[in-house]
Parts: sequence; structure tokens; C-alpha cells
Amino acid sequence: MADRPDLSVLRDLAVDTARAAGDTLRRFADRHAAGDDLGFGTKSTITDPVSEADRAAERLIAERLTAARPDDGLLGEEGQAERRGTSGLRWVVDPLDGTVNFLYGLPAWCVSVACEDDAGSLVGVVHDPNRDETFVAVRGGGATCNGRPTEVGSAGTLERTLVATGYAYAVTTRRDWAADVADLLGHVRDVRRGGAAALDLAWTAAGRFDAYLEFGLSPWDWAAGRLLVTESGGTVTTPERVLGGERRTGVLAGGATACDALGAWLAERPPHRPAEDTP
Repeated sequence: MADRPDLSVLRDLAVDTARAAGDTLRRFADRHAAGDDLGFGTKSTITDPVSEADRAAERLIAERLTAARPDDGLLGEEGQAERRGTSGLRWVVDPLDGTVNFLYGLPAWCVSVACEDDAGSLVGVVHDPNRDETFVAVRGGGATCNGRPTEVGSAGTLERTLVATGYAYAVTTRRDWAADVADLLGHVRDVRRGGAAALDLAWTAAGRFDAYLEFGLSPWDWAAGRLLVTESGGTVTTPERVLGGERRTGVLAGGATACDALGAWLAERPPHRPAEDTP
């Protein structure tokens, strides 16, 4: 196994790569605003889009990481340059988290880049080109936004908790989770749905949300964001719930008190009725 570099080397590579991908996406956003359709297609479902912008950003990321770290593994959402690697490190990237927002011209999308070993994420970067905000975390070294330390929120009760969430692409899963969220609204300060999991987690790390809870995420959705939260003093757990007839793993992140309260609420929720039993 190759010697592992100083974490600052991985951090700087992640930051530079994420920001370069963000610049590329901004150019695509300008083209789209001018009328270019960017070759939008769909993946897992009709609600799961992909575009020329996603693919171009991932190619740029893969090229930069491969050039700098040829022995590392790589896992990306679009799967264009996936490889195992031999160094014991793996980069997990989402070149454009929030593609639906990007498609509609909503400025809530980002680039997520993380490097992990067998114990989890070593460094994590979420870059928001629209606000020029770069969230950075290093294992054991804290987390920052544009160089300023971030800290999770301190909501003391469920009623004071502002919760971020999202919805999976599968229709039956979305319906069941929407029913759960409808109940949650009666217990919390409010619920926000931004449409980019990595950005939701970054904002949770910065205290803009008290907690984040969503089911059915992929590794690239939260590889960087989980480290941002824990290095900002928060907790991240992976509860399970049957949604759409299948057991789904979720991500619950934020301040410890808020997460404990949300976990207790979730544990008390009755199971969903199977679709065939629904009148």
C-alpha cells in the first residue's frame, strides 16, 4: 500500500478540484439560461435527471484526481471513471448535486468531493458556486466555511428544531416519506426541502438547519457532508425505515439534542401499510 499523504494535501486537492468543477458548472448554467438544453436525460426514474453539465464536471474531477493521485480509487455518481485503486484511499464525488434545481435555474446546487479510507471520510468539501461558499472538513481538524469555523445548531427541543429533508426518486418511497413528513410538521419548528443533500448537510454543519433527515441516499450524496457535520460538533446516524415496501437506510445529522429528539419521533412512527392494502 502506498504511503498516505498529509491530510492537508488531500484537503487542498479536494478544494481546488471542487472549485474548478464549480466554475465549469457556472458556464453550463449560463448556457442553459441562454437556451441551451444541455442534453438532459433521465437515469433511475423520470424524476432523476442527468445532463451534459453533470458529465463534464465529473470528467474534470476524475481527470484532476487521477493525475494527482493515480493509485486512489474513485466513485462518482455518473460512473464515468470508477476505479478500485490500490492506495487504500477512495474519492467519492457528486459532480452536480441538485441537478433538478440546476435544470430549473434554482441556485441550490453544489459540487461534493470527499476522500475516504476504511474508517470513513478523511476530508470533505462541498462547494456552492452560486454563493461562492466552500465548506471544508478534515478528520480531527474541524470544519470551515470560507475559512471560518462552522458549528451545528443548538436547538434544545423537537419543537424548536428546523429540519431539512428530501425525497427519494422512487414514487412509492416518496409517498410514504411524505406522509411521515406531514406528521413531523406538527412536531417541529418547520421543515425545509432544498433539493441538494450535500448542500443540506453543509448548511446543517453551519447551523443553518438544526438537523437533516432523509432516506435512500447514495454514498456520494453524503460522503463529504457527514464529515462536515461531525467536525462541526454534530452527530450522524443511519436509521432504517420501511418506505415503499423496502427497508431504506437514512441519514440523520445535526446537533445531538435535535437528532435524539428526531430519532425518538421516528421510532414512534407506525409502519406504513403495504401498497396492496391501501384502498
